[in-house]
Amino acid sequence: MIGLKRNEITSFFSVLIKPIPTHNQQNKAIQERLIFNSTIHYHSSYLLPKSNHQICTFVFQIFESMKKVLLVFALFAMLPLLAQKQLNSSEIKLALKKLNTLGSVLYVAAHPDDENTRLIAYMANERMARTGYLSLTRGDGGQNLVGTEKGPLMGLLRTQELLEARKIDGGEQFFTRAVDFGYSKTAEETFIKWDKQKVLADVVFAIRRFKPDVIITRFPPTSRAGHGHHTASAILADEAFDLAGDPKSFPEQLEYVSIWQPKRLYLNTSTWWDKELPQKAKDNPEKYTTIDVGTYNTLLGKSYSEIASESRTMHKSQGFGSGKVRGSKLEYLELIKGDKGGNDIFKNIDITWNKIKGGIEIQKLLAQANTDFDAEQPEKIVPALFEAYQLIDKLPENIGWKWVKLSAIRKIIASCTGLFVEVTADDYSAAEGSEIEITTHLVNRSNLKMELIEVKYGEKDSIMNQPLSNNEALTFKSKISCPDARKTNPYWLNHEFEGIYTVDSQDLIGMPQNRSTLPVFFTLKINGIYFPVFRQVVYKWTDRVKGEIYRPFVVLPKVTANISDNVYVFSNNEAKAVQVSLKGHEASLKGNVSLQLPEGWKSEPASMAYQLKAKNEEKIVTFNITPSDKESVGELKVLLDNVKGGVKSLITIEYDHVQTQTLLPEANAKLVRLNVVIKGKNIGYIKGAGDEVPTALEQLGYNVTALDESSLKNTDLSKYDAIVSGIRTYNTNKYMSTVYEKLMEYVKNGGNYVVQYNTNRGVDTKIMAPYPLKLSRDRVTVEEAKVTFLAPEHAIMNTPNKITTTDFDHWVQERGLYFPNEWDENYTPILGWNDPNEEMTKGSLLVADYGEGSFIYTGISFFRELPAGVPGAFKLFSNIVSYGK
Repeated sequence: MIGLKRNEITSFFSVLIKPIPTHNQQNKAIQERLIFNSTIHYHSSYLLPKSNHQICTFVFQIFESMKKVLLVFALFAMLPLLAQKQLNSSEIKLALKKLNTLGSVLYVAAHPDDENTRLIAYMANERMARTGYLSLTRGDGGQNLVGTEKGPLMGLLRTQELLEARKIDGGEQFFTRAVDFGYSKTAEETFIKWDKQKVLADVVFAIRRFKPDVIITRFPPTSRAGHGHHTASAILADEAFDLAGDPKSFPEQLEYVSIWQPKRLYLNTSTWWDKELPQKAKDNPEKYTTIDVGTYNTLLGKSYSEIASESRTMHKSQGFGSGKVRGSKLEYLELIKGDKGGNDIFKNIDITWNKIKGGIEIQKLLAQANTDFDAEQPEKIVPALFEAYQLIDKLPENIGWKWVKLSAIRKIIASCTGLFVEVTADDYSAAEGSEIEITTHLVNRSNLKMELIEVKYGEKDSIMNQPLSNNEALTFKSKISCPDARKTNPYWLNHEFEGIYTVDSQDLIGMPQNRSTLPVFFTLKINGIYFPVFRQVVYKWTDRVKGEIYRPFVVLPKVTANISDNVYVFSNNEAKAVQVSLKGHEASLKGNVSLQLPEGWKSEPASMAYQLKAKNEEKIVTFNITPSDKESVGELKVLLDNVKGGVKSLITIEYDHVQTQTLLPEANAKLVRLNVVIKGKNIGYIKGAGDEVPTALEQLGYNVTALDESSLKNTDLSKYDAIVSGIRTYNTNKYMSTVYEKLMEYVKNGGNYVVQYNTNRGVDTKIMAPYPLKLSRDRVTVEEAKVTFLAPEHAIMNTPNKITTTDFDHWVQERGLYFPNEWDENYTPILGWNDPNEEMTKGSLLVADYGEGSFIYTGISFFRELPAGVPGAFKLFSNIVSYGK
């Protein structure tokens, strides 16, 4: 899609609006709705609605005749999500001070949780700079300590954790299209997986859009960074620093943004890498900037270290809960490029209104509003704020700070008046094309004269002209139609991907989440001045324990189909039952459902009729699937006779610390036909950080029983043919030290205890294993790494299944991690492998006989391979749990 430059859009709409026969001030409110600037972050954006039917029709007539067509909906920016954030008096005071600062900082690193939240909090709230964090990835390759999400679901969860963190520390959040494919040891490997030029283009685009004065990287561009992604983030930031100001670099972006040259590039260096850093900073103050980020903010009642701890604790999926630190805390910035800044990163950079023609008067008005601010009567400064607002509004459209400050001053004005505006639906979802009832609620909690002039819900305009008296709620209901469901799925997950996501529109690249599905636009009049307010439709309810809860309103397909398992493993020719749960998202639906299968596979019945009478009704249909005679891997797809373009499944990610997320992936599952034999029948499974290995064991034909502290202590464990501990069991379950003797007794008496990987931090292997072993950070990240059989005649390689090198083909993400690097002579190492240019690791699978039974430790990433349906991983894991039988 080809876009218009912002000045072309502005010029175009200026011409459009002049003929509209409405009051001049109201025209300005409408015009503000129409003008879009891509530099604004999701919670401070300008939207491009069709402000009334006359403008809407005229806009599309002109658009159709222009060479550069820019779809109106492609210009919709992000809206504030869910519950309205009302600033208290201290927050208003801080926001007022920020209005007179026009400096910006962009922090760049590789993953969620890489960012220095102390520095972000300090820059946003002490220096009062517009502060952003560009995370090259969404953290898709990380482990999960709170649930079973992996891959893109993990990335979505960690995206939301970042957004919650930024709400606390005051930063803004951006991304590139790069996929976190797991641990990488070199930048070279990283760039091959990512396609360096595409990710570099995204970093340049982020700089051109955000327009930072200063860029700060978290990592050095060398192996000291410790992770290939980390190193790559620094290399890309360095190159993008130079390219962002070059019109010959990525010129296609200039349809959306203008070139920009940041003034300085710093490395947020650390004593982790350089113990001599404090002395170096003293000796060379022009090269190093030292900042005390432990400063106390009296308005917020917290130090930046305390704020940072709260922000970092939002990375709950990574187990990053942080204790609060108080007192002085120094951060060091090493100048990489640009003029020397000394102890001020903004030295000789004008970060005031003086740099904008006409800005001095704005600065005076805002300074006076700050001086006159009365914490108990904040509405008193609204007239002064409106004076500044109107001056800012008159600035040329190509000044990016105009849009940033207009958004900020609107939020302050709304908070000073106690203005509450909310639009809620009567359910959290509705089917595409259906009509829903929504409730609009407004309250003016000030003595200022206020009136609701107009409300626009999607295509529908409502002229209101309703007065909003002090603390008298205005509530009314409306009915609106839902758009299609295509924009519900996260925009970066709409296509297959490997290494880098495919994004359909340039202006979406880097945005943290989807634009609003159902935006609502209000035009109010406050003290005679037209004032726009933007909201989105949300759903809220009251929980008896948690109180009032919000979640996003979502538009769904009329019917979704969820298959009970993601992978089905057939170890013989016997049929298996496959259950499909059909859910109707509106009433009175019926049709036929069938399965598309690979050649040689059969379904009984071939199709089934279904009927869903009520909204949210679910019906489970069961098909018996008979596999092919030959070993193969294929895909099962759900087909509905009245759905074209692919049937969608419905996935919801729900945790208390993030907003509920909805995904609509294709309704399919992986089919694996392999000749695999198992021994034994009953498996006890100790849950760790969360994985799907138990489901994989059930697919193999085992009966799996979940074991907790009580059952481990009080149950006769001899009934289990094997006991398996989940990933990070010893990292997450403190009680494991208290069941050590019981587990070792189980092994002595003939049991098979299998321990999957644990990190080496804080784990005492003396309460894990019968013989000494030492965990390390050794890992093999190349999933195609050549395997060496260290004990080819060992039973675990031969029974009940013969393991060959072909069983290690088509693995995903990695071979394994946190392998032991030292072990007692009683252990037999089974497999060896290594990443390029490294020595072979031999601790990925260790087997020890103990008494009548066996203890097995494995760092192999079965928690990834089994849910991905890797055939060889199923055979090897079957041998592991069958060992001794």
